[in-house]
Amino acid sequence: MSTTTEKQGKGPQNTQPEAMPPMVVPGAGNRNVHNLPYDNDGKRDWSFGILSCLGDVDTCCLACWCPCLAHGKNRRRLEYLNVNGVPDPDRNRVVAGGDSLLYACLEVACDVGWILQISTRENIRQRYNIRGNGATDCCAAFCCQMCDLVQGSRELQLEEESLAIQQPQP
Repeated sequence: MSTTTEKQGKGPQNTQPEAMPPMVVPGAGNRNVHNLPYDNDGKRDWSFGILSCLGDVDTCCLACWCPCLAHGKNRRRLEYLNVNGVPDPDRNRVVAGGDSLLYACLEVACDVGWILQISTRENIRQRYNIRGNGATDCCAAFCCQMCDLVQGSRELQLEEESLAIQQPQP
């Protein structure tokens, strides 16, 4: 799509819109550690593919055997980053809290805990300017709960690690 502008009596000229620069947030870690290219809408791909779950075996096992805890952990880490701009000091700890319990109840009652993953995935996509939409979020969570949980966790981990590098060591 081109835009037409008038330039000092030279008539209309067609110019292409330029790609948006990557998002820079003060006090935040690198939100594109792998330096993936952005498209014209300022969006990029996930740092890891949806089927790359074995790249983090610990999270993969947690997501496979207890997805409610994996979801709660991702949710807690994301919220902590959004509010504080630094990684959760307890990010490696698995806690059975509000999000985990709600997920477990939905899973036991109707086998639909994956529905909660949709909004978490959307929030992660928005934080990191990742391509996608509600339909792709729904498909990922429904078709492979475990893969979705691991992919989100790994994306969060990249920023957390970049923040740890930026912080001065005592």
